[in-house]
Amino acid sequence: MTAAGTAAATALALGLTACGGTGGGSKDSSVVPVPTDPATVTGSITVLTNRTDQVQDGTLKGYAAAFNKIYPKVKVEFQGLTDYEGDVKIRMNSKDYGDVLSIPNAVPTSQYPSFFSPLGTAGELSKKYDFTEKATVGGKVYGISNIETANGFVYNKAVWKQAGITAWPTTTAAFLDDLKAIKARTGATPYYTNYKDGWPMTNWGNALGSPSCDSTANDKLVSTKEPWAAGQDLNVVDTLLHDIVHDKLSEADPNTTNWENSKNLIGTGKIATMWLGSWAVVQMREAAQKAGRNPDDIGFMPFPQQVNGAFCTVVRPDYQYAINAHSNAKPAARAWIDWYINKSGDAQKSLSISSVKGTPLPSSLQPFKDQGVRFIQLSYAKNTQVNDIDKASEVGLNAQDYPQRIVDVARGAAKGNLQDVFKDLNGKWSEAQGTIGG
Repeated sequence: MTAAGTAAATALALGLTACGGTGGGSKDSSVVPVPTDPATVTGSITVLTNRTDQVQDGTLKGYAAAFNKIYPKVKVEFQGLTDYEGDVKIRMNSKDYGDVLSIPNAVPTSQYPSFFSPLGTAGELSKKYDFTEKATVGGKVYGISNIETANGFVYNKAVWKQAGITAWPTTTAAFLDDLKAIKARTGATPYYTNYKDGWPMTNWGNALGSPSCDSTANDKLVSTKEPWAAGQDLNVVDTLLHDIVHDKLSEADPNTTNWENSKNLIGTGKIATMWLGSWAVVQMREAAQKAGRNPDDIGFMPFPQQVNGAFCTVVRPDYQYAINAHSNAKPAARAWIDWYINKSGDAQKSLSISSVKGTPLPSSLQPFKDQGVRFIQLSYAKNTQVNDIDKASEVGLNAQDYPQRIVDVARGAAKGNLQDVFKDLNGKWSEAQGTIGG
C-alpha cells in the first residue's frame, strides 16, 4: 500500500494532462457491465497490483485458478509493483498500464474519465458498495474498492502490558505518557515511524475525522481556511506525530527504518506501536507467529481522543480497482473485478472490512465493537474540489513528503518549528482555496 509524494503527484498530474487527450485504440466511455454469461467471456488480462506479497506467496495465482472455474476462457496474469505509485505513474503516460489496476492516489478524480472505463452508474453501484462516491465523476463510477480500512495504532499488547498499561489512552497527552512508560520500563522502541519507506506515513493524513468524530471532515476542507488551526483535526493529528518524534519516543534514526523488517520488530516486541490501517494487523500477526511469538499479542487501538466519551475511527476505502480505458479485454477485466471483490474472500482472509455492504466486521475489530468505538465513514461529496485545492496548494494531504517534513522538524533535521509548519500549510491551503474558488 503506497502513496506518492507531493513532487511525484505534481509530475503525474502534468504527465496525465499531456496524455489524457490522446484517446485512440479501444478507448471509449461506455459503461462496462458485469458479464451475464461467463462462457462468452474470453481474453487475457494483466492485473497491476501493489500486493507483491500475494504475488510471491501464490495467493493471487490461487485466486486466478478459482476465477477460472467460472471464467475458463480468461487468462489472468499479475504484475506486482513494489513502487506501485511511481511505476504506474510512468506507465500511465502511455496506454500500457495493465487491464485492471488500482487507481493511483495521485490521479485527480476529475481525470478518471480520461484513463478508466466506467463500471456502472452511481445510483446502481452505491446500493451494493461503500464509498463509490470517491470514484464518481458525472454520475458514473470509475473504481470500486475491495476493502475498507479502519485507522488506528497497531500495537504489541505484551509490551504495553509490561509497561503497566492495560487500557487504551483517551487523550493524546495520555498516549504520549504511555509511550514514555514503555521507553522507561521496557527495552522496546515505543513508536516506529516507517519514515524511510515513506508510504506508511501517508496514513497520518487518514486520521482526518477521527479526533472530531466528524463524517464531513473531508468535505469541510473545501471551505476551511486554516485546516491546521488549533483544535482542527489536522492540527491535533500532526501535533501528536511531531511530539512523538520530538520527545524521542521513536526510533533513533528514521532514515534507517524498513517496512518489511518493521513487521518482525513489532511481532517480536522490539517496537511497540505504529500508526497504520487495520489491514496491517494480519501481517503483523503472521510475522509474530513466524518468529515463534504469540500472534494474539498484536492488537489495534483507536486514535487517542474521545467525543462524548467515545472513541471514533474513520473507515476509508483502500485502493479502488479500475479498468484501463484502452484495454482490449474489458469484459474479462470487469469479470475479474466483480469476482475478486465479491467471491474471492480476500477481504475476509486479510481481516479487512469488505466494501460490499452488509458484510460483518473482521474479528480483529471486535475489540472496537466491544468498547463502543464509533465507525465513521467520511463523506466524499466534495472530494474532487478537495483534490483540486490540494493539488494547487502542493500540500499533498495523501503524500509522504508532508508528514516526513513534520518528522524532520521534530528531530531537528529541518529548520523551523511546528508552528512554522502549520503557518506555511495554512497559507498554502488558503491561497489555493481562493484560486480554486472553495
